[in-house]
Amino acid sequence: MTAHSFPIPVVPGDLFARHQVITGLRALADFLETNPAVPVPEYGETFDVFPRDCDDDCSAALVDDVAALLKVQADDDRPIGGHYSASRSFGRITYRIVHIPDRNRRQLDAQLSYRQNIRLDDQDHSGNGRVA
Repeated sequence: MTAHSFPIPVVPGDLFARHQVITGLRALADFLETNPAVPVPEYGETFDVFPRDCDDDCSAALVDDVAALLKVQADDDRPIGGHYSASRSFGRITYRIVHIPDRNRRQLDAQLSYRQNIRLDDQDHSGNGRVA
């Protein structure tokens, strides 16, 4: 952990979910290994984790803590309206923890609040000029 961050809380309910995720990942790996005809993503996959039940400071500190455990530097795109994240690849599988700042969540919520008021027309946009 970094010197400025909070300890990573262990919540009993999270231990059960954690166990299920780890068991599921191992079962998937075993399945894929014993069934070579089953396709896998050519470029791998990313395992995304988003801190929850945490304010901005706590969430960013959690990213810092995980970055230290992963032995990587966190990527800070917050100054340009982005996220704060840390990731590490294990072969073609990447673990990534992402802090989405509260202001970004509020902005997305505001944008999506108009979604139900926007209706696309039913025109055929294939270039033949006919209405569908």
